[in-house]
Amino acid sequence: MINLKHLKTDLPAGLVVFLVALPLCLGISLASGAPFFSGLISGIIGGVVIGSLSSSKLSVSGPAAGLAALVLAAITNIGAFDLFLCSVLIAGILQILMSIARLGGIANYFPSSVIKGLLTSIGILIIAKQIPHIFGYDKNEKGNITELFPFGDEDMHELLQPLQHINVGVFIICVISVIIMLVWDKPFIKNKVKFIPGALVAVIVSILINELFKFTNSSLLVETEHLVQIKAANSPAEFFGFFTLPDFNGFLNSKVIVTGIMIAIIASLETLLSIEAVDNLDPERNVTNTNRELFAQGLGNAISGLIGGLPITSVIVRSSANVNAGAKSKLSAIFHGILLLICVVLIPSLLNLIPLSSLAAILLLTGYKLCKLSVFSQMVKNGKYQYIPFFVTVAVIIGIDLFGIYKPFKGEGLLIGVVAGLITALAAILHGNLKNSYFFHKEEYHDGDVINIRLSEEVSFLNKGALRETLDQMPENSKVVIDAKNTEYIDFDVLELIKEFRDIKVPLKNINFKLIGFHEKYRIDNHLHVQSVH
Repeated sequence: MINLKHLKTDLPAGLVVFLVALPLCLGISLASGAPFFSGLISGIIGGVVIGSLSSSKLSVSGPAAGLAALVLAAITNIGAFDLFLCSVLIAGILQILMSIARLGGIANYFPSSVIKGLLTSIGILIIAKQIPHIFGYDKNEKGNITELFPFGDEDMHELLQPLQHINVGVFIICVISVIIMLVWDKPFIKNKVKFIPGALVAVIVSILINELFKFTNSSLLVETEHLVQIKAANSPAEFFGFFTLPDFNGFLNSKVIVTGIMIAIIASLETLLSIEAVDNLDPERNVTNTNRELFAQGLGNAISGLIGGLPITSVIVRSSANVNAGAKSKLSAIFHGILLLICVVLIPSLLNLIPLSSLAAILLLTGYKLCKLSVFSQMVKNGKYQYIPFFVTVAVIIGIDLFGIYKPFKGEGLLIGVVAGLITALAAILHGNLKNSYFFHKEEYHDGDVINIRLSEEVSFLNKGALRETLDQMPENSKVVIDAKNTEYIDFDVLELIKEFRDIKVPLKNINFKLIGFHEKYRIDNHLHVQSVH
């Protein structure tokens, strides 16, 4: 239910989210090789439709960078955008079915090592795809990623072609845009103008620079082919004519069906992870119904596929901006979607002034945040059970989708990489279970009203879901002890779950909590608890 009593906070927050979302919608369209109108459509649906149906008060949905590489490869392999739209529709239907089957907790059964490997790979692919737009050499703008880095029977000199055809004006705008966003993110500026996103400032400055080039008749002028191109409608009928309907023959195409399944899996994982993060950011600590969220996302994706939009997920960048802007209800997300609609209808000519290189700069930093070096070093520190599946996932995805090491699988790297990572993670667990069988034991001592959870010798990510359910059911004012004295290995995901319970749920429910027997390598304090357990 939409709550109108928070209008004073939600409308300004919605405006802030709109300012964040607008350049991202355009940028993700660019990264996906899809029409710019498609990204804006999905942003509108994510705000208005999903915002209305979601049980989360603060989550904001829209096109996500996490799916850009998959969409790019899929459109290329399938061969037509209208056929690809069937994949988006299939993904939406699958998400609705997942909701009905109450699979909202599915993210608990994917190890974070594989998920992080997937996101890291996507970051690398996004960066690679921006090379033509950075230098103004758009020969491969609608081509697949492997064309940027040709190997095998391809001519190696094509790798350097963008460097041989630099458009100086395009490159200057990209560099200035990157500098603006990096400087804008510094505390001395960010804290003073936190409601104005750096990406928006970069876009505005890039427009002004190019208009200056135009006014001075400079040779640095960025030509139309390197600018955003959105059709302007002269009537409502013409506007509705811009929407693209799916080619339903796609339901008979195996590539379309596989792509739909992959979109459903990745979009659901990204949404559920984002929702979990937003719930932790929420000052009121509201808990989102994940099954209802999957239904909302599924319906949103189904509508998006029917009218020509990109796949949609809950997006942490938009959502965190929403929280920081002081939003209190779903009205802010809905309002941001309405503003996007108004923008598309009334000012497409202004959007068409935006240089593609400025959007490429936004995507460069987006991709970097997904694949920065600290992610690799952290995975190594977390131990072999984390870094081996992580590196396997990254290596397979990058090898197939970027370097094209096996042509028949071109465009299927994300799916194959995730499967390879899961197999590697499961193999590690099975290897451990050969030596130590798993058990999870809970005892209740009614006389002292103490709940004692004893961990076995091996605790894997497969036990995360059961442990989360147990911890979520802990009553208020209870006494809880987690005993790891007999434990030789605890998966990183399980440790993070225990820390989350300790830091968030324990104070919230006034639980008397204690940890016993955790090894120093787990970096978790055995003595830290709210009260002493008697």
